[in-house]
Amino acid sequence: MLLPKFDFYEPTTIEEACQIMAEFRTKAKLIAGGTDLMVNMKHRLISPEHLISISRLDELKKLDSSNGVVKIGACFTVADLADSEVIGKKLSALRAGARALGSPLIRNLATIGGNLGSARPAADLPPSLMAYNAKVVLKKSSGERTVSLNNFFRGPGLTEIQPDEILTEIQVETPPPYTGAGYINLGVRMAQDCNLVNAASLIASDGPGGVIKSARIVMGCVGPTHLRASSAEKLLIGEKPSEELFAKAGEAAMKDCSPIDDFRGSAEYKKAMVGVLTKRTLGIAYDEILN
Repeated sequence: MLLPKFDFYEPTTIEEACQIMAEFRTKAKLIAGGTDLMVNMKHRLISPEHLISISRLDELKKLDSSNGVVKIGACFTVADLADSEVIGKKLSALRAGARALGSPLIRNLATIGGNLGSARPAADLPPSLMAYNAKVVLKKSSGERTVSLNNFFRGPGLTEIQPDEILTEIQVETPPPYTGAGYINLGVRMAQDCNLVNAASLIASDGPGGVIKSARIVMGCVGPTHLRASSAEKLLIGEKPSEELFAKAGEAAMKDCSPIDDFRGSAEYKKAMVGVLTKRTLGIAYDEILN
């Protein structure tokens, strides 16, 4: 299957890339790993007149964890996330999401920025990043802005990125002591299939065995965007962690989602799996606090 015709650009700086995007706007698309973009172009779902490659911009491949903030360049690959000791130590649920994403070939090409920018409700990286309260940096020729990932997704394939903006960096504050997080995805088969349901949970307590001070639970594949399980989060606050409490939170999370029937599974089954994955990810999060 042939690609549609397009003009190709390979800027040497972010500033140059921003200038090109400002000129062509909706007629242009950015490409880094291209794991989603190439498929969509081959199927004629999109036909951009201009492709701007940012895969060789070293500024977008950096990982920095100084001053209490983990900063990840948008072109940092999923494979590098999965292998990173820094990510594993500070953001373990993000590494779990990276390791669950696709096959080794896909992980070697796919980037964190592309995974977020595609805005797929089944994507593996958004749930844990939202649980960690991550922010994204959007840059254009006239300046830049920072947007919370909780407000970034607008619908399937839709984000807050404007036609002249480039997602350049993801920022996550290093979780405080006695904070744990977990991520699990569920698919029909491994590697090459879209997720059926996925979930990430984060809890922060005042010490081992102490009460839960804050909680964030994020569900994927059960709505037009990744959803927060707000009633489940409220149920956890002020309570001591336990298997019974996590089971109740799972039941509450089931009421916070709105899945649909499709060829991968029924809405009823997906809702049930939200309850299971919420309970399990909370258990993973609590184990991280204890250990």
